[in-house]
Amino acid sequence: MAQQVWCLSFRQPYAGLVLDGLKTVESRWRPVLAPLENQTLGIHIAQRDWEGGEWRQALSGLMNRGQIQELLEGGERFGRGVVAGLVDVGGTWQCPSTLQGAELQELEQAALLIGLQQKHLTRLSNPRWLKAPLSARGGRDLWTVEIPPELLP
Repeated sequence: MAQQVWCLSFRQPYAGLVLDGLKTVESRWRPVLAPLENQTLGIHIAQRDWEGGEWRQALSGLMNRGQIQELLEGGERFGRGVVAGLVDVGGTWQCPSTLQGAELQELEQAALLIGLQQKHLTRLSNPRWLKAPLSARGGRDLWTVEIPPELLP
């Protein structure tokens, strides 16, 4: 029986970084994922890339250039315009504008992004790639998708 899940588009490299377990905090200007706490979310790989390079700077403290390149290539294994995996959604909270120091740096490392103040942050866990990609047109907000059982990890 197919599994129906909420789905959200992520630009690369963030989609791959979520599914590889390196990005464990998602940030949005609105609390998009708050209603999905304790549910499973489908990760859709958008056609476009993320325009900033903050993720590369954050990863360079954890791995060398070759490892980063290998990670990026692995994140592209299913291509674009597909639902590629699933992740469990945790709690959502708004990052205080006054947050600084080690606590902010820890969140920025988990989000692979800087400038999190005032954004809505959501914990992500238990990432898993589907067995094969599911072609789907992405959307701006949440939408539902049915994942056939043969694709489930």
